[in-house]
Amino acid sequence: MKKRILGKGGLEVSAIGLGCMGMNHAYGIAHDRQEMIALIHEAYDKGVTLFDTAEIYGPYVNEELVGEALAPIRDKVVLATKFGIRLENGQQVQDSRPERIRASVEGSLKRLRTDHIDLYYQHRVDPTIPIEDVAGTVADLMREGKVLHWGMSEAGVQTIRRAHAVCPLSAVQSEYAIWWREPETKIFPTLEELGIGFVPYCPLGRAFLTGIIDENSRFKQGDRRWNLPQFTPEALKHNMPLVALVRKWAKRKRVTPAQFALVWMLSRKVWIAPIPGTTNPAHLDDFLGAATVRLTPYEMEEFDKEYAAIDLMGHRADPFTESQIDK
Repeated sequence: MKKRILGKGGLEVSAIGLGCMGMNHAYGIAHDRQEMIALIHEAYDKGVTLFDTAEIYGPYVNEELVGEALAPIRDKVVLATKFGIRLENGQQVQDSRPERIRASVEGSLKRLRTDHIDLYYQHRVDPTIPIEDVAGTVADLMREGKVLHWGMSEAGVQTIRRAHAVCPLSAVQSEYAIWWREPETKIFPTLEELGIGFVPYCPLGRAFLTGIIDENSRFKQGDRRWNLPQFTPEALKHNMPLVALVRKWAKRKRVTPAQFALVWMLSRKVWIAPIPGTTNPAHLDDFLGAATVRLTPYEMEEFDKEYAAIDLMGHRADPFTESQIDK
């Protein structure tokens, strides 16, 4: 597995990380704990060193799972988790008050069975708390050795700049995939200018780009996709030409569609380290195969021309999720 560097602080991670959320959160089923621990160990054995979780996943139980799995190899991996969202009457609420951040880090350290967090993200920007206060609190935690690097998730350009001026960011996390490329125009220039890494989640389009979803697929409440505009019956049918394009290019590069979706992403910038998620060892083997294949600049240009001819339907987020995203 090749390595990549996130941020000027030199945080070294595997080119492909592992998003652990779906192991017991967001997709309708909590998978067998021992099987998920074994999957995390398998990922490490195959070169993955970046593992991503969050306080709100579960809540709490995903951190407990990841902490148990990584305890034997803690000093050999980069452990990323997040603060800034809590549950209130069953609803997610942004909360990045300094005292809340301190309470969150102590809880995460305990659940993760560690004395430090390698990469600590603000999960969503709290519009009620100045980002300078958030960055200052994280800087204090870094001086105390409880946090080594920090990042932000779904943050806008101005917020990134203000936060970075107080405490340099190592990474920004956002949804990004072949069918959702907004970060390229919104934040990529800023990340490149400031020397901040990018960690995309859902790089396989919540499995859409892998080809296992077709126009007849349907999702029940409890599955994260059930109310997303990209996954309505109409949108699935409308967007099938993109699946065909990915299949075509995967065949051309002699990789699977899932691998191509990651190859495309890894070929764009050297400071991108995606975190696809899976609960299936076969799928893990599949997408890790993307780590050594790249597109040439000519191939990137050629693919983009074909992509531009496809009309896509559906926003990536439901209205509530969209309301939490910093602009």
